[in-house]
Amino acid sequence: MTNKEQILNFIGLAKRAGKITTGEDILLNAIKKNKIKFLIIATDSGKASLKKFTDKANSYNIPTNQMFTKVEISDAIGMPRNIIGIADNGFAKRLKEMTN
Repeated sequence: MTNKEQILNFIGLAKRAGKITTGEDILLNAIKKNKIKFLIIATDSGKASLKKFTDKANSYNIPTNQMFTKVEISDAIGMPRNIIGIADNGFAKRLKEMTN
């Protein structure tokens, strides 16, 4: 299993554990409330969404990762999404380690 597959499986585990936040408006509100610890943005996200979430993450010091496509993220969590937020410190820490 490649590192990329391991990361996607771990994202799926975080989803099953209820530690992922999805949906643009919900995610923006969670970022503003400092509930998001790590942000995963699809490489093929639209320019406006990419800029909005990258800027918001930078202003709140939230680490981001852009190594997966919409299809890969969607397959990992079982629903169509291009941006997901990790709301748990433990999962976020492990994902930071896995993606660096």
